[in-house]
Amino acid sequence: MVTISKKIKMIKDIKRFIKFNDLDGYIIPKNDNYFTEYSKESNLAKVSNFTGSAGLILILKKKNYLFVDGRYTLQAKQQSGKNFDILEIPKFWPRDISKIDNKKIGFNPKLFTENNLEKYFKNKVQLIPIEYNFENIRKKKVNNFFLLNSSITGEDFTTKINKVIKFLKNNKINYIYVSASENVNWLLNIRGNDLPNSPIVNCKLVVTDDKKLFLFTNHSKINYLKYKIFSNISFCEENKLFQILNNLKKKNFCIDENTCSIFEQKLIENKFNIVSNIDPIYELKSVKNNVEIKNTIKAHIEDGVALTKFLYWIKQNKRQLTEKKVEKRLEKFRRRSKNYLYPSFDTIAGSGPNGAIIHYKSSNLTNRKIKKNDILLIDSGGQYKWGTTDVTRTISFGKIPNEIKNNFTRVLKGHIAVINCDIKKYFNGSLIDKLARKSLNDVGLNYAHGTGHGVGFFSNVHEGPQGITKYNKVALKAGMILSNEPGYYLKNRYGIRIENLIYIDKLKDDLVFKNLTFTPIDLDMINFKMLTNNERDYLFNYHLNVYSKLAKYMNKNEKKWLISLIQ
Repeated sequence: MVTISKKIKMIKDIKRFIKFNDLDGYIIPKNDNYFTEYSKESNLAKVSNFTGSAGLILILKKKNYLFVDGRYTLQAKQQSGKNFDILEIPKFWPRDISKIDNKKIGFNPKLFTENNLEKYFKNKVQLIPIEYNFENIRKKKVNNFFLLNSSITGEDFTTKINKVIKFLKNNKINYIYVSASENVNWLLNIRGNDLPNSPIVNCKLVVTDDKKLFLFTNHSKINYLKYKIFSNISFCEENKLFQILNNLKKKNFCIDENTCSIFEQKLIENKFNIVSNIDPIYELKSVKNNVEIKNTIKAHIEDGVALTKFLYWIKQNKRQLTEKKVEKRLEKFRRRSKNYLYPSFDTIAGSGPNGAIIHYKSSNLTNRKIKKNDILLIDSGGQYKWGTTDVTRTISFGKIPNEIKNNFTRVLKGHIAVINCDIKKYFNGSLIDKLARKSLNDVGLNYAHGTGHGVGFFSNVHEGPQGITKYNKVALKAGMILSNEPGYYLKNRYGIRIENLIYIDKLKDDLVFKNLTFTPIDLDMINFKMLTNNERDYLFNYHLNVYSKLAKYMNKNEKKWLISLIQ
């Protein structure tokens, strides 16, 4: 743990680095060189104390800025407000800083893509590639990767590779550099333990149009005897991209604008023509096959059992609870499943005012006792064999003021509007996002995050390109998995969010959303007078489905409670 005094010293050291190199500023991202939000390393956290999953620091000679999106503004002010001005993206970008024009800004070319820098600065500054040494020492422990067979993935890796080869040939591309580890993991049906909440192997890959593959990863992860099945793969050390490129003869390359660093892009551009910057694997893996959906449904039943038992326990519990105790108890319920591995992200358990911090993480300093009239927002998920879950429930413990009930009900109406929408009419996330916000917007309320994100199959809990946001125009397709999570947050008072994972199913010529998540919604939080007959019917049928799917796993009292929810 880096102390506050060490962070201040680090800021001063960076300012000296800026001065020594005749710069005006330096930028520091959240990501490492694999561009994942789940990295065990975070230079941004080292400098600022901010622990959110996305952010950017801009240190100038006399000012320090931390840029975060709407999920993290309150958290960033609490964690970093003493040493940084907090600015919300997309309301402000680094290019919007007063007098930033023509400044010389340093950056590490291994940690930024060309796309990033264009978005942040729009050519308003002189960008100087230069690496500041954060002296990160990698742990010696090495996690081997493992194979998933086609009974789990529904598709052999050779079939997936053929799809990529077909894309290359159709587009007259000779090579693709797959720099997103999640895409390599999907393509080769491999998984590992390099990340704290996601079963991903850190690796990168070059695929040629004649089916040669060059996998870049730590050699210590590879058991050669076990992986002879990959007969057409050359295993390369992580830093050997330049050497491999030197041996390739053809001209046209495809890269990924999201994860190919400027450093790697320049290596490729020195010898090849980059003719595409869109990795097709994002779209391929966003559409889950029937086996992936079936396995994900199984994982959600197990998760629903754990969370439902937890909800019954917490609603009956009369002892004094804290946020930390709640987190530990929920984890204990999940661990009863033999197929549960670990959380798919750090559990969010925010009571009272802490619930208003959208991605809150309790600590020894912030851990609250849950009071009788508090509401508790708990957002959690698990990695199971084989599936990834993510669910949020907002829970009451006593009498709820009408204001909170009404706002919870507005969030619920948005949640129901999403699951019941006509996908032919609302065919992308941008259109659906408006439906989710309507009930809140009608009374001048809103929330500062997207309504839903894509979810991977036994992979990252956040996965593109699909999503339900103001800006996402990706066409929705059968097999896609998304979250459905509208919310409302009142600073220093409370937070509300209702989240299920959903998938798109094809029924004849129609596309429909179906719930993956089955666990009760707190009826004590609802003003039923605000619901339409259709919304009441949805709630009845939803809780009937919860009972039918989970009852056999419940004890007598838990069953009785579930029956009481069917009204």
